[in-house]
Amino acid sequence: MLRGLMNLFSLCWKPFGPDGENHETNGVLGVGGGTTGGSREGKDGLLWFRGIGKYGSGEFSMAVVQANQVLEDQSQIESGQFGTFVGIYDGHGGPEAARYVCDHLFSNFGAITAESHGVVTAETIQRAFRQTEEGFTTLVSELWGSRPNMATVGTCCLVGVIYQQTLFIASLGDSRVVLGKKVGNTGGIAAMQLSTEHNANIEAIRHELEELHPNDRQIVVLKHGVWRVKGIIQVSRSIGDLYMKHAQYNREPINAKFRLPEPMNMPLLSANPTIISHPLHPSDSFLIFASDGLWEHLSNEKAVDIVHSHPCAGSAKRLVKAALQEAARKREMRYSDLQKIDKKVRRHFHDDITVIVLFFNHDLISRGAVQDPPVSIRSALEH
Repeated sequence: MLRGLMNLFSLCWKPFGPDGENHETNGVLGVGGGTTGGSREGKDGLLWFRGIGKYGSGEFSMAVVQANQVLEDQSQIESGQFGTFVGIYDGHGGPEAARYVCDHLFSNFGAITAESHGVVTAETIQRAFRQTEEGFTTLVSELWGSRPNMATVGTCCLVGVIYQQTLFIASLGDSRVVLGKKVGNTGGIAAMQLSTEHNANIEAIRHELEELHPNDRQIVVLKHGVWRVKGIIQVSRSIGDLYMKHAQYNREPINAKFRLPEPMNMPLLSANPTIISHPLHPSDSFLIFASDGLWEHLSNEKAVDIVHSHPCAGSAKRLVKAALQEAARKREMRYSDLQKIDKKVRRHFHDDITVIVLFFNHDLISRGAVQDPPVSIRSALEH
């Protein structure tokens, strides 16, 4: 029975083959400029985008802009027989942790869900996160002798799972998902943040850390106007960052700026996600998933208004462009001049930004419609 379920799950969720029957299968976002069933993929400098595409419960739009020398954001959409999985992974210290999570979190989730006879719960998602953290820890252990810097690489994770008529949101770090919700029959739209952010700049997170570490007066330190865990890292939860979780990795030969002066008696960061469930309602219009690079420049309300006030096609690209325009304004420069700045140097003006917008078709949701053939899309690994 279990093997049969696993085989069914893999058939429902596997990426498409090269026969060209369904072009929603591109594994790399924005490597070309063609059209796909009304879904235009393209490139505009350091910006890659997919204008519109279909998934199991409606339509989606996707965009990524690079700022770092190597793109540290990763993202994916998987939509198949039992629902939809969306992931945004905002890496820090390097791209390796985000890439690892993009390679393994969904497959771990699939295997665990198959064991549960296809039923999705908060516990199945929790187990997938735990298994992914354990796998990355094993990888870091194996590479310690040749690549010790892997212990200082980590990633925030933001995952959405649509199962039947329920939306699950799981978060580590400070990426964010915001719901655009219709306000009665007014034609208006309200912004509702669904994710919890784990960033030491948030007072509630500082209190949480202080309660977890009552004997450590330096658990959060204000440094250059920014609150950080041990004065080093802003996020309090992540996958990776093992130098802040296991004493065996907080030593030479990692860079001295990561090494703590006192012994580590317990993990300082957590890989345990905050998970909420949200019953989908006909007034729920769309979701905006984005790494914190977007929210640094746009409020929840502004982002929702931009999506609501324009056609669905190109929504993600429109949000990224609005954030870049705001970043340019803050530096008193023209957007066109910002576009000319190359990656790496661009990081002084804005972060890597990833955006996925999901639009709901409630007729499909109420019918329990499934995506056939399935959709499997990932952001680009090499740019």
